[in-house]
Amino acid sequence: MAHPPLDGPRLESKSGNTKNLVVISHGYGANGADLISLGEQWQQAFPDTAFVAPNAPEPCPIAPGGYQWFPLTHNPGGLRSPDEYWEGVCHSEKVLNDFIDQELDRYSLDETKLALVGFSQGTMMSLHVGLRRKKQLAGIIGYSGVLAGTEQLKSDITNKPPVLLVHGDQDPVVPVQALGLAKEALRAVEIEAEWTICSGIGHSINDLGFLLGYNFLSRHLR
Repeated sequence: MAHPPLDGPRLESKSGNTKNLVVISHGYGANGADLISLGEQWQQAFPDTAFVAPNAPEPCPIAPGGYQWFPLTHNPGGLRSPDEYWEGVCHSEKVLNDFIDQELDRYSLDETKLALVGFSQGTMMSLHVGLRRKKQLAGIIGYSGVLAGTEQLKSDITNKPPVLLVHGDQDPVVPVQALGLAKEALRAVEIEAEWTICSGIGHSINDLGFLLGYNFLSRHLR
């Protein structure tokens, strides 16, 4: 299915001289406005960085005003079928890649100046697309998500960027075991991901998660 081009809230670089780009992908049923707050918290420390949080391509049927990267079947807890996630990320990979290309062109940048950040379903998209770009990214941050298509990764991967994974140990939506599965799958393709499990946190990003993301970007955005 062809999707219309993506758009969403953005923060231009404070300096007006954009040297880096951060694309933030929201979770199921949310929207770009929900996660541009990450850019607002980080922006002061990165004056040469633009942040953009596109709305996913499809309205979410269970969340008025929200969007989805791909549809999900009803599942009252537990990890979903790997096939559902794999089909889902493949469903929207082109529209996200096209958006990334558009934004890199906008600022005359390439992937070495690009970081992808995702939450939940947005993490799935960021990892899927980011590991398959032609050039190595500056980094990928995944909050409370899943690495889809672990069996396909070895044959598909085209670059090996730094990766940070953060997950709450009380997450009722995406069980924390997803972090361990992602970490091992990345290790199998020679990516040693940084990772943190946040104690007492559910399906959300806490202050520690914000700080870890800030520290990661500080090291990898040049």
